[in-house]
Amino acid sequence: MSLLTEQIIAALSDKANPEKAAFFPRFFKSTPGGYGEGDQFLGVIVPEQRKVAKVVFKEISFSEIAELLQNPYHEVRLTAIYILVYKYQKLKINADQKELVDFYLDHLDYVNNWDLVDSSCYHILGHYYQDKDKSQIYEIAENDNLWKQRVAMISSMYWIKSGQFDEAIALAEKLLYHEHDLIHTAVGWMLREIGNKDFEVEMGFLRKRYSTMPRTALRYAIEKFDPELRQQLLKGKLK
Repeated sequence: MSLLTEQIIAALSDKANPEKAAFFPRFFKSTPGGYGEGDQFLGVIVPEQRKVAKVVFKEISFSEIAELLQNPYHEVRLTAIYILVYKYQKLKINADQKELVDFYLDHLDYVNNWDLVDSSCYHILGHYYQDKDKSQIYEIAENDNLWKQRVAMISSMYWIKSGQFDEAIALAEKLLYHEHDLIHTAVGWMLREIGNKDFEVEMGFLRKRYSTMPRTALRYAIEKFDPELRQQLLKGKLK
């Protein structure tokens, strides 16, 4: 372990809060049988992690980031994620962006809870693949790993915010009937983002599927709808 890596972990450990360390395992379902089973927590809040990441992201190497990503503590891995995002956002040359994207893809096994996914994938993969062939994203969606499938779905948020909906709709169709609730929330969230940009595009998707799609996905998708329309959809009685 490098000196810088040790300093980062020490800086995070200094901000550890025992009450948060006790609460986070329940919040992130790291108890036996949970989706984050086995994850460990220091008890460091996100703003403190971001502060550390902003101090070191310019000087840290990929090998040192890899050390952080492989750390058993959730907050150390999430800090590594923030570092990657900050690094990526400063890159202007495609070759440099590709190097970081390849590193991120090579280490997806450590992007293994919803906050690690949601804090990184659309900033990195969404931006990089916006105007490129997206077969890599579809390959990730085909993976049987829950977190990688969520990476594929949430990456589409960058394209949605740019007014590009086709790929997000295709990914939503692919993942809509997934067995896990965390994919239902991801699909519903992205449908809601589409609706924020173009209500009719979202409604076109929902009209065909609202009566059969998972309830969690539907609730997320229609969260901001007019109350009357929302009730029609929830009751399966769209006029």
